[in-house]
Amino acid sequence: MLSATVERHIALHLATGYLFRKQSYLLRGFARYADSKGDDFVRATTAVQWAGLGPTVATCHGRLEVVRRFARLVHAEDPRHQIPPAGIFGGRPRRRTPYIFSPGEIHELLAAAAALGPHGSLRPRAYVTLLGLIAATGLRISEALALRLNDITDTGLVIRETKFRKSRLVPLHPTTRAALDTYLRARATYAATDDAVFLSEWRTQMSYSTVLTTFLTLVRSIGIHPGPGKPGPRIHDLRHTFAVRSLERCIGDHDAVARHTLALSTYLGHAHVADTYWYFQATPGLLADIAKQSESLAKRGSR
Repeated sequence: MLSATVERHIALHLATGYLFRKQSYLLRGFARYADSKGDDFVRATTAVQWAGLGPTVATCHGRLEVVRRFARLVHAEDPRHQIPPAGIFGGRPRRRTPYIFSPGEIHELLAAAAALGPHGSLRPRAYVTLLGLIAATGLRISEALALRLNDITDTGLVIRETKFRKSRLVPLHPTTRAALDTYLRARATYAATDDAVFLSEWRTQMSYSTVLTTFLTLVRSIGIHPGPGKPGPRIHDLRHTFAVRSLERCIGDHDAVARHTLALSTYLGHAHVADTYWYFQATPGLLADIAKQSESLAKRGSR
């Protein structure tokens, strides 16, 4: 069955240093679908059918591209693997505009997480702390889920070799540390053998896909998602929000922008400062400040 070929492909990438997290998840999903149809090799029609199950055109495009890259490699070994055609779902989608949460919306999101069931279980506390931690630090969801108990130190969180193979120390605001400590005290009452900070109902590390599904449920419950098949807030947008709100603190002190951007790039774990610019998004506050400075510059130039 095709699953064996996919697992060999994934193992090869992991062995050569690739994180390959999202690709692994998608390829395993494709393999299960292909296996259900009795395919031993990649079939273009099956790949297009599976990719078309995505909720949006952009998602369908991304799913098919993952299979196409896989198919090109295995086709070189065995020409019975077919390479699906490109452009079925259009060209490369444009950058998706990040959703910048307001402070009130983050409060509503955490309140909705606190209302999750089962009542009295660790689950609502885990989601409140997880989402609050991402909002307060700009961590990637993968970084937060990968945290182990010994990564929490007196000076902050140790984020070990993540996206760019860089480890870093993330200092915590006292209020964030207090909230994390409260959760850890609740977690300590569960006899878990897994040392992951954020535990599922089965006392093992939270699943990436489960967290994404729960997040989608939460944002819909507070009315800030347009519904199935339409783009809405992503959990990664909490990281974008952190970057933008941090930049807003420089309003009125433009000499601090360059210093702040460099510090933010390090804090977020980016390989290059240019990567941080991707996270900046115009907000009313920033636009008003730009307009004010532009007007001031124009007045000085007219003298």
